Amino acid sequence: MIFQFPKNFYWGSATSNYQVEGGNHNDWSEWEKENAERLAKETEKKFGHLQNWSEIKKQAQNPQNYISGRACDHYNRYEEDFDIAKSLEHSAHRFSIEWSRIEPEEGKFNEREIEHYRKVIKALRGRGIEPFITLWHWPIPIWLRDKGGWENKKVIDYFSRYAEKIVSSLKDDVKFWITINEPEIYANNSYLKGVWPPQEKSLFSYLRVVKNLIKVHRKVYRIIKTINPNSQLGIAKNNIYFEGWQLFLINWWWNFYFLNQIKNYQDFIGLNYYFHRRFLKNKNEIISDLGWEIYPEGIYYVLKDLKRYNKPIYITENGVADAKDKKREKFIKEHLRYVYKAIQEGVDVRGYFYWSLLDNFECDKGFWPRFGLVEVDYKTGERKIRPSAYEYAEIIKENALNL
Repeated sequence: MIFQFPKNFYWGSATSNYQVEGGNHNDWSEWEKENAERLAKETEKKFGHLQNWSEIKKQAQNPQNYISGRACDHYNRYEEDFDIAKSLEHSAHRFSIEWSRIEPEEGKFNEREIEHYRKVIKALRGRGIEPFITLWHWPIPIWLRDKGGWENKKVIDYFSRYAEKIVSSLKDDVKFWITINEPEIYANNSYLKGVWPPQEKSLFSYLRVVKNLIKVHRKVYRIIKTINPNSQLGIAKNNIYFEGWQLFLINWWWNFYFLNQIKNYQDFIGLNYYFHRRFLKNKNEIISDLGWEIYPEGIYYVLKDLKRYNKPIYITENGVADAKDKKREKFIKEHLRYVYKAIQEGVDVRGYFYWSLLDNFECDKGFWPRFGLVEVDYKTGERKIRPSAYEYAEIIKENALNL
């Protein structure tokens, strides 16, 4: 059976500056150094139950696994990586700009780094690949950390100043902007659960950060529209398929509260889909290397729920940790089958970005989870295209899924 996707559908992959560029200096890079030993010691408690534990144990228990260092060295090798993306038929690519590179000191912008990202954008456009740019994908400059980070209400003005500078500088070559990546994930892990920097565990701090993120998005939306009314602006929102009426309240808070607050300040919705939650316990019949349940049908229900906003939707992240590349092809095809079903039922989905183009540094989990369409040897930097990437390329080439 052939599932034909809409004409001009965007196909591609996504990356995050901090996770692939290397050489970053921000609150996360400092936090890594202070917490690498602890993260290595805690790994067995978190992942020792997995069937693949014996395979990942050595790397996962090595403190160096939790130091991003040069990562994939994408900062210096982006042209090589975009050549790979082009060879795999990608028509779009989502990446983020590192705030701490642009504004390493408060109010002082580094024009050389802005020029670097201008070259990155031109490298994409020169290969016929549409850039989708995320302005913030979690790390913050050291100076902002020292001022209280996202808890400080002045962050609204700080981030707006940074965003205005970037968009004014790059507006001629960028149509699609994403202000914030997964605001609820960041606020939850950094200020409620306390597992990411600054490791706070406060409901009040959490709510304050969510409030500031909402205000930032609204303000930046107005700024960008003033600079270039033709720009398209949204966020990358992590939505979960919560199964069961008992989860109604958490479903409302996690999936819809933020979107409801910015519904008049977005031109599209970026959906990051990874998770499914049942009321009692997931069956976990098929899991990733991280132990996450693989539940493709959930993306259909999440997309149907998002139809209420009457906005175009781009799937800005959807991927699987699969070092042996045994599940990735089926993962992509099964998710796309349910994306197609949603499209047939009137959901305006206009693009799909697999996470990630490259294996990358997965934040507090380090290097051992392997999400990439392209395998990266972190010692030599060698890139190797995985078989699943070629299968995805065939789908893109035909603009259709053949099952």
